[in-house]
Amino acid sequence: MHLKAERLTAAHPWAILVAGAAIQLLTGLPAAWGVFQQPVREAYALGEMGATAAFSALIAAYGLGCVLGGFLQDKRGPRCAALWGTALLEAGLWGAVFLPARAGWAAALVFSVPAGLGTAFLYPAIQSCAQKWYQGRKGFATGVIGAAAGLSGAFLTLFVRTLAPRWGIRGVFGALGALSLPVCLAGAALLTDPPAAAAAPGAQKGPDVPPAQMLRTRQYWLCTAAVCLSTPAVLLFSPIILRLGTERGLTEGEAVWAVVLGSAGSTAGRLLMPLLSDKIGRRPTDLLLFGASAGLSAGFAFAQGWAVAAVYAGLTFCYSALAAVLPAFSTDLFGLPHAGVNYGFLALGQSAGSLLFPLLAEALGLEAGRHLMAVGAAAGGFACIWFLKPAGEKTPKMKNEGQKRQKRTKKKNRLDK
Repeated sequence: MHLKAERLTAAHPWAILVAGAAIQLLTGLPAAWGVFQQPVREAYALGEMGATAAFSALIAAYGLGCVLGGFLQDKRGPRCAALWGTALLEAGLWGAVFLPARAGWAAALVFSVPAGLGTAFLYPAIQSCAQKWYQGRKGFATGVIGAAAGLSGAFLTLFVRTLAPRWGIRGVFGALGALSLPVCLAGAALLTDPPAAAAAPGAQKGPDVPPAQMLRTRQYWLCTAAVCLSTPAVLLFSPIILRLGTERGLTEGEAVWAVVLGSAGSTAGRLLMPLLSDKIGRRPTDLLLFGASAGLSAGFAFAQGWAVAAVYAGLTFCYSALAAVLPAFSTDLFGLPHAGVNYGFLALGQSAGSLLFPLLAEALGLEAGRHLMAVGAAAGGFACIWFLKPAGEKTPKMKNEGQKRQKRTKKKNRLDK
């Protein structure tokens, strides 16, 4: 079976993108948690703090899983990492099905930790594998898979809203487990590195920076800080967007469109901006997105009526686009041979921001101050990318000195002759 899958992939590399997109469509649990929160609270007798703890555990496990899954992907290949991810995801989903209401306090351990690890094992395996097959079009590859990740929120929202009234949230988790198992197994079977990369990883063009060396670079810390600072513009508002819309002039039914448009903006950002980054470069693309995010965050503080939905869609566009450009930016900076684990370490910035900024806003009692925090974070992200240069890139001074040395060498050679 594996030989047939490898022959299919070798003949049709687009199969990697199809497999990755199908898996991502079904596994966007961290991004779609908002639609799960209330049914989970009711089914497992959790208060708001208990449900928030389950979400925090999901995000924390996702961040840790990106690193662990990256190590596994780099050592044993994308198929192995994807199979482990599938097993962990299924364990979390079916654990939630059989978790009794009186033991709802264990939801974080039984569901959130394995499901967060599983989704994280799958994502680096898919993205790293796709980039190796499409080394000349990395933005295109990550864009296709990222668009599916953006659509996952809309798909899971529809899935939960349709089935939860009939079957309850346990039935939803069981149905999602039954649907995702064959899709993830079939997709994992197709995930294999291209023959050249598998045979001689060191022969690939471009940088080759191991994780231990990457962690000591200025580029890593600037990029991780930028990833962290990209989160407040959306994650400070996504849990309260329905309330925010109704407070600013929308009816409850109209406010739902803010969620729909936000999902559409997320999908468009994940698809279009990685493609643009193939044309103009990752760094200029990120600078453009952070600048737009800062401007939209400032405007969001004053948005009323339908402008709330429109500006929120613009913010989700920028936030998701920054996340989608990150895998290709990572391999531009640090190379493909250690792409899985290097991406995992960079993704820790996203997990840190996802936990830190909402908790900080809650602790400080910020309301209008959320907008100021979002503007400041976006400006900080812009500054990080502005000062970030690819590892080994020469400054103008270094280039001038190199040119002078070349001229002196040529002159010396002429005199010797």
